[in-house]
Formats: sequence, C-alpha cells, structure tokens
Amino acid sequence: MVDPIVATFIILGLAMVGFVTGRVPIAIVAVGVALALWATGVITLPQALAGFGDTTVVFIATLFVVSEALDATGVTAWAGQQVIGRAGTGRRQLTVIIALMVAVLTAFISLNGAVAALLPVVVVVALNAGIAPSRLLIPLAFASHAGSLLALTGTPVNVLVSVAAADAGGRTFGYFEFALAGLPLLALSIAILVAFGDRLLPERKADQLADTPPANPDAMAREFRRSYDLTLDTGTFYTPDEGVAEVMIAPRSEYIGRKVFPGMTTLRENLVIIAIRRNGERHASPDEDSAEALRPGDSLLVRGPWDALERYVRLPGIIPVTTPQSLRRAVPLGRGARRAIAVLAAMVVLLASGLVPPVVAGLLAAGALVLLRVLDLPQVWRSIQWSTVVLIAGLIPLSTAFIETGAAELVAGALLDLVGTASPHLALLALCLLTLALGQVISNTATVLVMIPIAVSVAATLDASVQPFMMALTVVGAAAFFTPIATPVNLMVMEPGGYRFGDYWRLGIPLGLAYVVIAVLWVPLIWPF
Repeated sequence: MVDPIVATFIILGLAMVGFVTGRVPIAIVAVGVALALWATGVITLPQALAGFGDTTVVFIATLFVVSEALDATGVTAWAGQQVIGRAGTGRRQLTVIIALMVAVLTAFISLNGAVAALLPVVVVVALNAGIAPSRLLIPLAFASHAGSLLALTGTPVNVLVSVAAADAGGRTFGYFEFALAGLPLLALSIAILVAFGDRLLPERKADQLADTPPANPDAMAREFRRSYDLTLDTGTFYTPDEGVAEVMIAPRSEYIGRKVFPGMTTLRENLVIIAIRRNGERHASPDEDSAEALRPGDSLLVRGPWDALERYVRLPGIIPVTTPQSLRRAVPLGRGARRAIAVLAAMVVLLASGLVPPVVAGLLAAGALVLLRVLDLPQVWRSIQWSTVVLIAGLIPLSTAFIETGAAELVAGALLDLVGTASPHLALLALCLLTLALGQVISNTATVLVMIPIAVSVAATLDASVQPFMMALTVVGAAAFFTPIATPVNLMVMEPGGYRFGDYWRLGIPLGLAYVVIAVLWVPLIWPF
C-alpha cells in the first residue's frame, strides 16, 4: 500500500503535468484527481465525490447564470458603450476609463464575461482614436484581475477562500470586504498601466491583427445593405426585440428546390425573408409567381425575434453565416435588461446583508431569471462554465487529502524551516511567491485550492489568524499576468491584439510585484495576524 502522503504528492504532480501540457481537458484532469485519491485509498468515495455537492460549487454555478443574463440582455454592452464612448482619444485617458469600467463589471459578473463584453467596444474605440488595439487590450485583461477583488462575486477564488477561512476557525469575508484590498490594488494597477504602458506594450499595426473583433450590429447592417443592394432602412435591422441573420443553404439540404421570394415568411419560426443572394449577386424575385427554387450555396437574409432566429440557424440544412447570439449581445439594453438588473440588485442585497447563505441567494437569483423569462432553461445550462465547475469540484478532494494525510503540515513545516517562525510576514511572502509561480502555468482556481490547506497549516503553526493568509492567497492568485495561458482573459485578447507569447511578462512583472506587495504588506494591516 502506497503511503497516503506519497500518493497525494504523486497525484498532485501528475495533475500539474496535465494542467501545464494542456493535452487533457482540465475537467478530466480534475475528475481524475478525485478518482485517483479514492483508488489509492487516500480518501473515501464519499469524500472523493463531495465536491460535486458542495454548496460553494453550486453558488459559483449560479453566478455564471446571472452573468449570462446581464450579457445576453445587452446590459454589459450598454454599460461599456456609455462609458468608453465618452472616454476621449488619448491612450492614457482611455486606459484609465477602460480599467475602471472592466473592474466594475468584473465585480458583479464573471471575469471572462466582462472582458468578452468590452473587447469589441475597446477595439472599435482604439481604431477610431488612431491607437493600435494592442495598446489597450492587455490593460483591459489585466485590469479585470484587479476588478475581481472588489466583491465576493468577482471570481470563484473569492468564494473558495471565504469558505476556507470559516472552516479553519476564522470567519467568512463580507460581500464588499474584498474591496479593502481590491481598491488600492486597482489604483496601483492603473498607475502601472498608465506609467509603463507606452514602453512595455507592443504596437501592432491594424493589418497585423490575427483576427477581427466580434461583429458590430451597425457595421453588419451596413454590410448587408451593400452586399445585398438593399434600399431598406438598415437602422432598424437590430432592436432589443428583433434582429437579422444571414444563412446559407447547405448541400443536400431539405430546403433545396423550395420556392422563395423576398417578403415571404419561413415555414418554421415564421421569419421574414428580406433578400436572397446567388453567386454573389442579389437574386430579385418580386412576388410568388416569379419565385425560383433554392439552390445549394444560396444566401438569405431573414428577420424576426431573436429567439426564433437562434432556433432557425440551428436547423439541419441551414449554415449560419452570422451568429444571432453574438449580435444580440451587442444590442444595448435588450429585452429583459431591466429585469436582469433588478435580479442582480436583489442578489447583491442578500449577499451583502447576509440574510441568507450565498448559495441560497444565487439559486434564488437563477430561478428568478427563468421565472421572469430573462433566460430559458437551455440558456441556463449553456451559460454555466462546466469546465470551471468540474475543476473546482474535482480538486476540493485534493485539499481534503492534503489536510487528512498531513501533507499540508509537511509542506508548511518545510516552508517554515526555510524562512523561520519569527516573522509571519516572511512566511506569508514565501506562500505568495509560491502561489505566484504556480498561477502562471495552471489556473488560479486550481492554484488556490492547492495552497489553501498549506496556508491554513502555516497560520496554525504560527498561531496566527487565518484571515490575512486567505486574503493574500486571493490577491496573489489573481496575479496571473506572465503568460497568455495563465488565465482565459489573457488568451481572449491575444488574437484581437495581435500579441505574441512574450508580450505579457513585460508589463506582467511590475504588476505581479505590486500584487505581492499588497498581499504581504497591506493585507496584514487590514486583517492582522
């Protein structure tokens, strides 16, 4: 029988290899960790599967649903356009406005959702201001990390460390308590982005961009008018209730041979056909008598309610040229926006007041969004980032194994032997540097889950409060700046900004050091040892 501590470290090492190489999906790696811990006898089967029923995991899943509601109804698009549209044309001024905007959004919706919503707006603003998007997109991604520390809902890591603090004999953090570290961190981040951006950010020409930003409704409407030779008022193509989509007839489609003409409605979904194009030219059939049969490769513009468009483009035999879902998100304050904002406000009140447990507040919010018809159930299931949920659920047993086998105490003891027990600041610094290093190659969620039991053991050995150690973990866990693979938002801006792998660490190093300084020197002032 393998020693439980040895087995735990071997499983952790194999998991690290899986995370770093990226050859196996992270969710599979996480589930494999839980099963391996059970198979080697380190923990029981109920302990191995406990993460999937953990209230923290359920709460994190509900936050994805709330984020989807704000994104799908155009709330985030509206907020971004309102603020960034008035930001001026200077790089420094734009950097400040973009950083503040993404930070506020990240505090209430997912970090990924905030960056995804603002990315096309930032690209358009940059081009209109004559600035290379590469000068603004890394600041967009990096500022979102600081924004994740403004509220409990900013990132799953906040929820994890809050629960861990309470489980270790401390207390949970308040909803806005994270802002005591997040606000100075955001201010310091903005100062670094403004001061060093000109020297440390690359400038990529527009023709060097690896990809184009997500579709803009206004630009798309103008393109339809040009390519289909339309005389219609394209200003009404996209509204909160209705939109336009372009589709193509696939080879062997059931629609081949069906006679159509502009103005008729589709048999399914009752959408209006605006125009037809064949071989690159508009195919005019003014009425039913002169209608011609559809052929493979014919393109159609169809208009109707957003929900109907989204169902239509998923029909067999139809190839979507434009995606209604992405265009719908870019329409400011669409259908259900006010209801989504009201649900968010109610959830924040419940979380800030502590009237109900966080998981209850999240479930009530998700249920209200469905009952109020802001989202339907298929949207709810699609909105949840299952890879993140499974990652957390699968790695919670690893934290349990570290505690029960004594592995956490072993690592903590080795760390304290290195730095001594005279100064908790030195111990905290060592923990932060280890967390910072791990967070550049695996997700910050996985990093923090591994480090939590070690930090708890260090705090117990030093007879110190667990609160500063937990808050420092979430601060340094957010400092994933050195590589594009360190966090999804870093990767999200890579192609639109035309970045290369080595573009991140230049600005990432001063920011990472700033996060360590805040974690080691500022955090203990607010949450004493």
